[in-house]
Amino acid sequence: MAIEKWIAGASLGLFVMFSAQMITVSQFLIHPSYDVDPSSQIREFVSISGAPALILAGSSFLLSRRYGSKLNGSMIIAGGIVTIIGMIYVLNILLPKIPPAYQVDELTIAPTIFIAVAIPVMIVGALLFKTKPQPKRDYIFDR
Repeated sequence: MAIEKWIAGASLGLFVMFSAQMITVSQFLIHPSYDVDPSSQIREFVSISGAPALILAGSSFLLSRRYGSKLNGSMIIAGGIVTIIGMIYVLNILLPKIPPAYQVDELTIAPTIFIAVAIPVMIVGALLFKTKPQPKRDYIFDR
């Protein structure tokens, strides 16, 4: 398997991990057992899994855009779908149950940002379905 397929798989895993982390911290904040700073937790989750997932999705696209790959495109699209579903769950179901003392800006803004970013990620994944493979050139003899 080529490196871009492994990168797309890692991107999908990080998207799933980010959604799971956001859901977990939101469920914890409904009835916290100890005092916690949710803004630092959200920043940590974004820097550990959210941003690297976006970078890996872009890297996989850049590596496979020349020949296209349905597997890579499918994994990138699945990552976007998982992110959108997870962030909608956090915004609509979990966020209203969290006490106002724990509703920090990072918790209310991060899901909206990642919903907005997941849409272009899915579009980029869909572009890999439409790309036709280009023949490799032998640069020495193509002159």
